[in-house]
Amino acid sequence: MTATVMDADLNGRRSWGDALKALRALLADANDTAQVFRIVRALNGDTARKGYDRLLRSAQGGRIAYERVELAGLLSDPAYVARFAEGSVGGAYRDFLSATGYSAEGLADVSRSVDAGRDAQHPYAWFGRRMRDSHDIWHVLTGYQADDPLGEACLVAFTFGQSGGLGWALIAGGAMAKALRMPGGRQAIRAIHEGYRRGRSAAWLAGEDMERLLAEPLADARRRLGLTDPAAYRVMSG
Repeated sequence: MTATVMDADLNGRRSWGDALKALRALLADANDTAQVFRIVRALNGDTARKGYDRLLRSAQGGRIAYERVELAGLLSDPAYVARFAEGSVGGAYRDFLSATGYSAEGLADVSRSVDAGRDAQHPYAWFGRRMRDSHDIWHVLTGYQADDPLGEACLVAFTFGQSGGLGWALIAGGAMAKALRMPGGRQAIRAIHEGYRRGRSAAWLAGEDMERLLAEPLADARRRLGLTDPAAYRVMSG
């Protein structure tokens, strides 16, 4: 990781101009995932440092940080994903991959196209990768659909509630502003705000041992983590 990137991580420097430019592009094309990473890079500043430090203070975080598992490779291994029972978090994640055609490595490749520093051998960079590679597991846990712009907006708001990263707040705010111009916009805004509230009230997902979590029954995991029903989102998603 370059000194410039490290300084940004430590000092929380932000580039609102770059973030707003990327937001305009993202609102014009919700499938342009690269813009999400541009916004996160521009605004999330020292979020990875704070998250990593919080991980070290958690009950199992020291071990997780010491082991430094790279989730993208693990979650992209069909044999690994195939081992989880039906009804488990991992089983639901496997169904998610089959239904969407997405992959953890695919998302990682998009992030690398924007920021090569994400592959740096540094604890903060590793924690950033861990957050990135957990994204679709969070879709499974929260019940927000990944192939639905509203589902993505709700998960972004949830992620802001969990991490406090301003990039996530900007994306969620942009989605709310866009929703106001569309039919059902007020209900969509309620669903996005509900996502934020759920993120604030749930257990800190970044502190979970993902490999153990994947083996846990999905219903049990949601209950243990305090993941409430996304009622406002379900009204919109059917």
